[in-house]
Amino acid sequence: MESLRKPMFTILQHWRPHRGVRPRYCSKLANTSVTSKETKTNVDAFKSQLSCGPSFQDFIKGASVKKSFAADEDLYDNHSYLSGDLEMGNSRKVYFETYGCQMNVNDTEIAWSILQRKGYLRTVELNEADVVLLVTCSIREKAEQTIWNRLKQLTAMKKRRKKSLAPMKIGILGCMAERLKTELLEREKLVDVLAGPDAYRDLPRLLTVADGGQQASNVLLSLEETYADIMPVHHTTHGNSAFVSIMRGCDNMCTYCIVPFTRGRERSRPISSILEEVRMLSDQGVKEVTLLGQNVNSYRDASEDQLCSSGATRLSEGFQTVYRRKEGGLRFSDLLDRVSRIDPDMRVRFTSPHPKDFPDEVLHLIAERGNICTQIHLPAQSGSSKVLKAMRRGYTREAYLDLVQNIRRIVPEVSLSSDFISGFCGETEEDHLQTLSLIREVGYNVGFLFAYSMRKKTQAYHRLEDDVPAEVKKRRLQECITVFREGATRVNAALVGSKQLVLVEGESKRSANDLSGRTDGNTKVIFPKEEVAVQSAESNRAPISAGDYVLVEILSANSQSLRGRALSHSSLTETVKNYDEHVSSNTTMTETGP
Repeated sequence: MESLRKPMFTILQHWRPHRGVRPRYCSKLANTSVTSKETKTNVDAFKSQLSCGPSFQDFIKGASVKKSFAADEDLYDNHSYLSGDLEMGNSRKVYFETYGCQMNVNDTEIAWSILQRKGYLRTVELNEADVVLLVTCSIREKAEQTIWNRLKQLTAMKKRRKKSLAPMKIGILGCMAERLKTELLEREKLVDVLAGPDAYRDLPRLLTVADGGQQASNVLLSLEETYADIMPVHHTTHGNSAFVSIMRGCDNMCTYCIVPFTRGRERSRPISSILEEVRMLSDQGVKEVTLLGQNVNSYRDASEDQLCSSGATRLSEGFQTVYRRKEGGLRFSDLLDRVSRIDPDMRVRFTSPHPKDFPDEVLHLIAERGNICTQIHLPAQSGSSKVLKAMRRGYTREAYLDLVQNIRRIVPEVSLSSDFISGFCGETEEDHLQTLSLIREVGYNVGFLFAYSMRKKTQAYHRLEDDVPAEVKKRRLQECITVFREGATRVNAALVGSKQLVLVEGESKRSANDLSGRTDGNTKVIFPKEEVAVQSAESNRAPISAGDYVLVEILSANSQSLRGRALSHSSLTETVKNYDEHVSSNTTMTETGP
């Protein structure tokens, strides 16, 4: 786009007025006097030509104009500098590699949906690809280094490509494209196309420009883009689970985090679009959906004013934000309520939340709805109030532990997971010991633990010192992992002897004789592949397939998984019904007992 803008501004420079220079009129006939009538005709004709050309809005990505999505597409097509025919994929094959978080998985599905509409084909064989797109992560330095190494490999492969074939194009999508745009385009010329998280609609044009031999880039962030009108093409294992993006960006501005700078400000997808996608997935037989967002439980849809709640967003007790409380809109509890009603036999999960956004109404909804999983991701990051303040997390150690207690009071069967960073700026040995004690006190079944990696653009980069030596970070991280595994082993061991409803994912990676699935609490369960009863009280038996719900008796446990024996086929609604009857029976016995 920049190459198209430059000549226009060069022309405009010739119209700049100069003092002492007489105005000069253009005419096809040199040295001929021009009448005022002819002048007016020429000026009118010039104005007419300008009115038919592109407006200033065409040079601003994401300009805020209230119109329907269809109108947006019409505007883009009518004023595009490349015809629709040129932007067609013409059956060229695209190969995707996805790195990082679940949001990148969803971004891959969105990008593929856009390219598929333009006639591209998708391949899972790298050597067949005409276009290779890497969907990237910038959360840590190691993640970026992995991409740099991969780019060198792909460039070598590109040079070996047969001359009889069109040159292979390499593209970088996502967070790394936005953060390192200049370096990616200039360093060893490894990349043909760059598209930031808010620029996937522009991919067909960018690829067309690249076909002309130029590098093409669009990494502009948007205050509005949610891809609400793009239905992702879901590519999940056996098609039994799917990710559904509900919001993008983050406003929390934690000092260590690059996300607000690579994915922009928070904006929520309209609830009607989300419900439409979940209904479609239910119709396709999907058994589990995970609602996605960088700060998923701060969801707030203000697109339909007549449906919006009044008042400020409620936070968890003792938690604060760095921004002013947001007013109105449909909240996360409203969305969770409506999604869970679509299909009672479909599990509903969500990630990744922030601890500040767990008001009691969300917790009560999780407790009441049998298909909302009782697994909550509760990122702590540190067990030290001093470090949490430096991270600008908006809570203390005490407030976090109070929230854990409140969650377990309302959702007694809850499974908790968390994130921790070892060696953040200024972290002392005492701070580290407080983190270890928090991990022991809470007891998580899943954890994501990393050594701190300073990122440019973040608040920590500008205001804090990365003063914990690498070897100390490494040691502290290993100690956190050891303590976490001890806790996870205890949590999982408590399930031995219980019966768990497991959603089967497929064969175990370690043995073709075993199957693998996950509990409501998101713990992996391994069990033998064998026929089991169709229902618990029936003698008829049937094999187990991916996507089935089965009741599994847990026989052993370690820090990472459970092992058991399948008892029977089941369903989510049947298990919930039996559980409710069991609870009701126990309550009656307690009330009438001695």
